Amino acid sequence: MEEFVREEAALPASPGEAEHPALALVNSAVTLPGGHTADLLGTPARAEQWLARRGLAPAGVGLAEVCATQLRALREQVRSLLASRVAGQPALPAAVTAVNDAMTRVSTAPLLLWDEKTGPYRATPHPTTAIVEHALAAIAADAADLLTSPDAIRLTACASPPCNRFLLKHGRRQWCSTRCGDRARAARAYARRTATE
Repeated sequence: MEEFVREEAALPASPGEAEHPALALVNSAVTLPGGHTADLLGTPARAEQWLARRGLAPAGVGLAEVCATQLRALREQVRSLLASRVAGQPALPAAVTAVNDAMTRVSTAPLLLWDEKTGPYRATPHPTTAIVEHALAAIAADAADLLTSPDAIRLTACASPPCNRFLLKHGRRQWCSTRCGDRARAARAYARRTATE
């Protein structure tokens, strides 16, 4: 757990992640300088912690590898959709299908239930066996909302290679974090110095 918290802290949230779990999901795998990568969903335990920290699953639920694999697969499909939107290109049909499948896999309509003592009531079922499906549905719905909302025009990729994260632009900011902004400015300064030598 301590290693996960340290790794997640080293990857500060990019603008928009707090409002959009789909953006946080896509940014849970990042390419770092020097050919390093960080994957906050790399193991079932890490995936469980990531979901719990975002209120998408209870802590200690005990995710299996198949659940973490589903989460990572949705991440790649949503990443594809965000990249298509940023590039102004058509989305891959498989990515659209994956998001739609995740959204419709679980019922979101409150069902009619009946308690012997209090009578009828409505509630959305959320059995513990379907925790991942509910999390996937919530993230997929958020991805659809993000791509179709006014925020979509603010969606951009971090402008500091090799970073592969996305963000919602605020003003002129074009980097996912201060670290990426500093790295981009340092690279520009180095390029100017070497060009004049």
